[in-house]
Amino acid sequence: MNDDNEHPRAPDAPAAPGIDPRLLEVLVCPVTKTPLAYDAEAQELISEQAGLAYPIRDGIPIMLVDEARRLDPDTESV
Repeated sequence: MNDDNEHPRAPDAPAAPGIDPRLLEVLVCPVTKTPLAYDAEAQELISEQAGLAYPIRDGIPIMLVDEARRLDPDTESV
C-alpha cells in the first residue's frame, strides 16, 4: 500500500480552499438556526438574519459567534 494514495484528491476538487457544497447544505447559523449563504470571494458564510459573517479558514468554517464579523446594516448584500 502506498501512503501517497491514502487520501487522493478528487479530479474535480478545487485547488483553492473553499467549502464542500454538501457541508453548506447542513450548516446553519448557530444563533438563528437558519441556512447560510456562501461568499466565495470573502471566504465567509453569511447569516443575513443574525447579521453575521462566519469566516472560513483553510476550508474550515469557524462557526463561533466570537469569531464572526458583524455585517454593516447600511451595506447591501450582493
